[in-house]
Amino acid sequence: MTSPERTEARSAATRLALQFTATILVLFVVLGAVVLLVVSAGQAEAAKRTLADASQVDSVHDAPRNLLVTVISPQGRESSPGLPDGLPDEAALARVQAGGPAETSTVEAGGQSYLTVTDVRRGKVVQVSYGLGEQAEELGRLVGALVISGVVAVVAGAFLAVFFARRAMRPLADALALQRRFVADASHELRTPLTLLSTRAQLVRRRARDASSAVDQEVRSGIDEIVDDSKALTEIVEDLLIAADPRQAAGAERVDLAVVAAAVARAAEARAAERDVVIEVGGAGESAEVSGTPVSLRRMVVALVDNAVDHAASRVVVDVGRAGGDVVLTVSDDGPGFADGADRRVFERFASTRTADQAGRHYGLGLALVADVVARHGGTVAVANDGKDGGAIVTVRLPADLKTRTPDRTRSPG
Repeated sequence: MTSPERTEARSAATRLALQFTATILVLFVVLGAVVLLVVSAGQAEAAKRTLADASQVDSVHDAPRNLLVTVISPQGRESSPGLPDGLPDEAALARVQAGGPAETSTVEAGGQSYLTVTDVRRGKVVQVSYGLGEQAEELGRLVGALVISGVVAVVAGAFLAVFFARRAMRPLADALALQRRFVADASHELRTPLTLLSTRAQLVRRRARDASSAVDQEVRSGIDEIVDDSKALTEIVEDLLIAADPRQAAGAERVDLAVVAAAVARAAEARAAERDVVIEVGGAGESAEVSGTPVSLRRMVVALVDNAVDHAASRVVVDVGRAGGDVVLTVSDDGPGFADGADRRVFERFASTRTADQAGRHYGLGLALVADVVARHGGTVAVANDGKDGGAIVTVRLPADLKTRTPDRTRSPG
């Protein structure tokens, strides 16, 4: 694995570890919040039960140590010793003594909170206060424990996540490096014979033009097509290399998809004629420009037309038009159409709806490559059967105003 692949694998592993760590942190925060809510609710219920148990207290001398009591009777007022500043709650005593209903409130006194109940008991106005300081300290200790354990868990989880993520990513990185190495080697090995083929074809064309009287026009046209095809093959090799390595990006250009479709249809006429298939090119003649890589878009159209010619009974129709802000390319044929459920797997590599007799040297890659090119150009592709006339229909929609962007493989229909 080379340095770029190693760096990319480490970056992916780090992102995965960060996501896992963030998940642990969120779960721990949620769990801590639930624990605090449960403990806080339990403390509040315990405080209420303590005050309820003290409902019979009407004397300072009968009150438990954890309760502060103030009693107003006809004989006078009496309070527990050591009342903090803020207790008793004189306003509540006055309202209850004036005939108001019993009151329950939380009073801040002496730097802590007190749950206070003021009521009339056996002709006496009694105010009982329960200190909530111990509960607050208990909650503080619980919060501290949760924070410390959470930090330890997150740090340990982060280290473990990085370790296991790197181990998990290593085979994927090796496979990616192997794929890129194969594509690079294949591209390198193909460039030389393709360059020689293009040079020899151009030389033959030059000689044919010099001997124009002796060379048939049809032969000269065929030589021109060989030159064009050799150039297209060279460009396809470069495009495949770019498609296999997302770190590289070809510059986007304005491409008229209608012109590309017409050129591909003309180039496929000879092979279609061998199968007694006629290729028709339609369109409203309006602008069908998209932003993208010319070689990739041509490769997409070639794959669609070749696939249609392979399955057509007698006719293939290539149509390019506009629909809103999209350019729509439709390639249809009058063949048997797609099998039921094929739309869910037809864009997968090595998936084919041909029978064994039809398959021949086809490997089910054409529509998968189409899906990849469409995804790289921010479009969509769909297949359907023509319910009226029979046959298959493949529809590609590409944004007409797409700006230059980095190839995105996550949108591939396959």
